[in-house]
Amino acid sequence: MENTTYIESGILELYVYGLLSEEENLEVSRMAKKHGEINDEILSIERAIVNLSTSFSPFLSAENFKKIREKLELKHGKVVTLKSNRTSYIGWAAAVLLLIGFAYQYNEHSQRRSEIVNAQNENTQLQESLVSSEIKAKQTEDALAVVRDVNNTVISLGGQAVSPTSYAKVYYNKNTAVVYVDAAGLPEPPQGHVYQVWALKLNPLTPTSIGLLEDFKSQQQRIFAVERANGAEGFGITLEPAGGSKSPTMEQLYALGKV
Repeated sequence: MENTTYIESGILELYVYGLLSEEENLEVSRMAKKHGEINDEILSIERAIVNLSTSFSPFLSAENFKKIREKLELKHGKVVTLKSNRTSYIGWAAAVLLLIGFAYQYNEHSQRRSEIVNAQNENTQLQESLVSSEIKAKQTEDALAVVRDVNNTVISLGGQAVSPTSYAKVYYNKNTAVVYVDAAGLPEPPQGHVYQVWALKLNPLTPTSIGLLEDFKSQQQRIFAVERANGAEGFGITLEPAGGSKSPTMEQLYALGKV
């Protein structure tokens, strides 16, 4: 039989797929050793199978291929490797199909896991947005309660030399000594500094610290509750280093007002 006729008979494909009998396998193996053209055709069929199996999982990286192979070895024993002995192709073809199945399941699992993570992230963002809305609503409610309390005396604090356009308001309940400061008219303090509120006795002039206006940027309403001030006759606000000062820095007096 001529080599061309032998190749076109389809026996080489059956040989590569491991579908021939032992006697037929030996015959093809003998022909491949004798005729280089037949051996080259067998190698060509093998490459086509490898390329086909690769095309089934085009997105499988070398790292994932290694992981899948390790899983196969744990579950099914050592994976059959490519050998020159043609009779090993039955095991080899089965291993390729199993790899393809694992690759598909791995990619499906990765996609589902990604969808779950995305859903969890969206849920977290919604929860954070809800909490932020609740905080803002509470701040607004507290601010309105302070402004509407008829027991509060409203004291206007005017801007001073360091910042003439600044202003603030103090809501002071003389009966309970509770003090709220509306600092909406003050500029945002520079990095590393904080506004400090002082209750004043006027004769002699005696300042007493009643609190810091911390988290100034995040406090949208800019209404702060500070410490009680019994018998205060005035209020002042200075800009101090972070953490506050024991006595007011008069050169950084931003707002001042008398009860």
